[in-house]
Amino acid sequence: MNTLLSIIIIFGLLVFVHEWGHLYFAKRAGILCREFAIGFGPKVFSFKRDETVYTIRLLPLGGFVRMAGEDPETVHIKPGYDIGLIFNETNKVSKMIVNNKTKHPEAKIVSIERIDLEKDLVIRAYVDDDLVTYAVDERAEIIYDEEATQIAPLNRQFGSKSIPQRALAIFAGPLMNFLLAAIILTCFAFIAGTPVDRAEVGMVSPEGAAFEAGLQENDMVVAIGGHSVEKWTELTAIIQAHPKQELLFEIERAGQRIQVPVTPQERLNQEGQTEGFIGIGQPTEFSFFGSLKYGVVETYNFTVLIFTALGQLVAGQFSLDDLAGPVGIYNYTGQAADMGILVLMRWAAVLSVNLGIINLLPLPALDGGRLLFIGVEAVRGKPIDPQKEGLIHFIGFALLMLLMLVVTWNDINKFFM
Repeated sequence: MNTLLSIIIIFGLLVFVHEWGHLYFAKRAGILCREFAIGFGPKVFSFKRDETVYTIRLLPLGGFVRMAGEDPETVHIKPGYDIGLIFNETNKVSKMIVNNKTKHPEAKIVSIERIDLEKDLVIRAYVDDDLVTYAVDERAEIIYDEEATQIAPLNRQFGSKSIPQRALAIFAGPLMNFLLAAIILTCFAFIAGTPVDRAEVGMVSPEGAAFEAGLQENDMVVAIGGHSVEKWTELTAIIQAHPKQELLFEIERAGQRIQVPVTPQERLNQEGQTEGFIGIGQPTEFSFFGSLKYGVVETYNFTVLIFTALGQLVAGQFSLDDLAGPVGIYNYTGQAADMGILVLMRWAAVLSVNLGIINLLPLPALDGGRLLFIGVEAVRGKPIDPQKEGLIHFIGFALLMLLMLVVTWNDINKFFM
């Protein structure tokens, strides 16, 4: 239950922040955003505020912001159609009733001769054999099957905006994930403190060699084996280099210097090599600016680490079996939740950075792929055919879903078979 709740909170937050970045900068550019969605598939919950419908959908596989002009309009009104018109207080058309016109007795029935809902915003229609021209409000709605769809004049469509405006609206999603990671790690530092590079004993594990030898928190290590140490990195390097070898610690405690023999325990590091450890944590301090710095630096470190891993994957040093999909992430999140809120916070920050980086990859259907098309347009001076671009994104999305299935199958084999 804790794992499921952690997944819902973390992924809900990551997707919400990502899509909010798209929404905020798209609206600032004047783009009509029809829907802000968390998840895909059938709607579970929805409400409308201003021009945007906010929805939660059944499949928790991400989210999207549906901007006007990115997809073809689903309702078309053509010459010869009989529709109902409803007017606002300025005598402009505010609603166009396409069917079920009997449910709207207040509507004026007209026969369309010409309609322009993008540029001129006018309707020319026959009323009792008279040809009449009506002005259309820029926020007018088309009512089809009793569902309203707001029209999108050209100046409200994604494609009408400048290249910098469109690029920012797309880039803002991943950018928000990096900012979220920095905020989470800053909060982590406020709670746990920021590491300090000095040769001081921080937290002492009751199962470690340091505890058995009598080392205490806040002990200042002056020397080890007669060699002076000043930094935490020097302290750990000596300990790691001497597994199962007794070391004589000279420490300063309460103004006195004493010597304590400590024999490091043995373990394997990430490279599979033997190293020593004594079960102590790095000293920490609490400061506002130190926490901010820690959040930014750790976000950068995670970014470099993930890019390095991606480079190794491309170079063939990793295989698809090493990747984790939804099932793997679910299990790792459960493990992090069991270790406490601080571990879970760092894990959430890693996932947020990972989401930002993956979305910036120049692959179709991802934000990076869309930015690539915008970049090509900037170079060649005109956009790529929308139908061709849409087909490329569709194929890319299908391939990504196939990759997701393969990775998920690997997860199931690793964790449940």
